[in-house]
Amino acid sequence: MNIKNKRYLKNKNKNGKAVQNSTEKYYSKEDASTRGIGFFVELAKTIILAILIVAPIKIFVMQPFFVQGMSMEPNFHDGEYLIVRELGYKTTAVAAGNKNFFTVKPFKDIKRGEVIVFHNPNNPSQFFIKRTIGLPGEKVVIKDGKVRIYNKQHPKGFILNENKYLPANFKTGHARSFSLGSEEYVVLGDNRNNSSDSRYWGVLKKDLIVGRVSLRAWPLGNFKIF
Repeated sequence: MNIKNKRYLKNKNKNGKAVQNSTEKYYSKEDASTRGIGFFVELAKTIILAILIVAPIKIFVMQPFFVQGMSMEPNFHDGEYLIVRELGYKTTAVAAGNKNFFTVKPFKDIKRGEVIVFHNPNNPSQFFIKRTIGLPGEKVVIKDGKVRIYNKQHPKGFILNENKYLPANFKTGHARSFSLGSEEYVVLGDNRNNSSDSRYWGVLKKDLIVGRVSLRAWPLGNFKIF
């Protein structure tokens, strides 16, 4: 049954008072019940549609994270709300039960200097946020407070300039050397004196990466797109 909106066509009687036109349509209890059912059906459709739209975005595109701790100060602080882009940086399998529909594999490369979120190598249920320093295939040497990178473009090595995110003349402690495989990274916290990072637990495997920090949404005063 199609239900149209009620229309009140008003005339005036001989005493000048408004009266409803005799063509007005009245609804029975059965009509009201049908309308009530229709409302819940439409509500259910809306909820299902929202899930179908939001779930893929959450799974494939981005995830929200809160910063916990001081390891990325002075650039990221405890309690800040970040949006992390996942699409292209992690492998995601879309499945239902034992049925695997398809898998989206990583297709973007992490760049040096980018801030990423990943699973803690020693406890995958936890998430870490660090800055990417060494890339696959490179050799990274931390010595005398400096980070030196060796790769095909710079076989003799170069000292990494970190002035964009670290105080001038800052020295990175805890000397260490890394030779990275094809899917391995060196990551460090910006707060080098208070950070659990590659210097202490080793290289980061690519399959542990969740995504790249793309937006700081809170607090509003520190809103920034990366």
